[in-house]
Amino acid sequence: MTTPVARHPLTQLQLLRELQPTAEQNLERHLSISKEWNPHDYIPWDEGRNFAAMGGTDWDPSQSRLSETAKAAMITNLLTEDNLPSYHRELAENFTLDSAWGTWVGRWTAEENRHGIVLRDYLVVTRAVDPVALEQARMQHMTVGIDSPLEGANLLHSLAYVTFQELATRVSHRNTGRACGDPVADRILARIAADENLHMIFYRNLCGAALDIAPDQTAKAIGDVVMNFQMPGLTQPNFRRNAVLMAKHGIYDLRQHLDDVISPVLRKWNFFDRTDFGPEGEQVRDRMATFLEDLDAQATKFEASRDRALARDAARAAG
Repeated sequence: MTTPVARHPLTQLQLLRELQPTAEQNLERHLSISKEWNPHDYIPWDEGRNFAAMGGTDWDPSQSRLSETAKAAMITNLLTEDNLPSYHRELAENFTLDSAWGTWVGRWTAEENRHGIVLRDYLVVTRAVDPVALEQARMQHMTVGIDSPLEGANLLHSLAYVTFQELATRVSHRNTGRACGDPVADRILARIAADENLHMIFYRNLCGAALDIAPDQTAKAIGDVVMNFQMPGLTQPNFRRNAVLMAKHGIYDLRQHLDDVISPVLRKWNFFDRTDFGPEGEQVRDRMATFLEDLDAQATKFEASRDRALARDAARAAG
């Protein structure tokens, strides 16, 4: 049995050059299978009416058909999409705006922008949430931007993070659509989730190629991201309250984060069965295994606590 050997790390420029053929192939793949769609086609415009500034009536809570949980999830999802300029800047800085990389960053940004457009139009036209509070939250969140937990994040960190984040967003959007109890909202969020899935595949394939080119470097980046993961909406107003509501009602919780996001991606990369890691990669893999075992225990504990809380809520409602 041979002893794994340490490899000299590749520079950012070397990684970009080595990965460029994969970026070109996946850009072409994405453009060939992604579907064009128009946000205005998804909005029930006949439900719209003027607000007070135009001689109509301002928003009132009684006008919303959504539950508190659905409202919290929709606001969280929209504000996350609103922060697009921060994400664009991060990708542009850690990738490059040259060649296929730059074309992808522009295309991804344009596609993501549709998500914010359609979500805001739906919420305002149907009067699902307070539009003044929504605008105030948008201003605050975009001014703060994103808060990365990783110091010295680089290309590999970005590829790993957006792989997991796009999949997490897909899960959250899809479950939010179901929680709304409105076929219009469900159709919108299913459309957005389909986009997020294609974006995830692009990044997952690039990060998988990076694992083949620089196994230890990429494993370290993946470990850094997984073990310090934060959703991009962390700096939103009321994020923690809304996240708790979403977790309590099964829109996005620890179990989904582990079983529907982290685990399937790691399986796709064959992370725990690879034979090309050197000493650093092996150490990362060991730490990851311990971390995921602990995360599974946390998820089980949360599920039990949530079930008890929901049972208490149901008993109070019945009594």
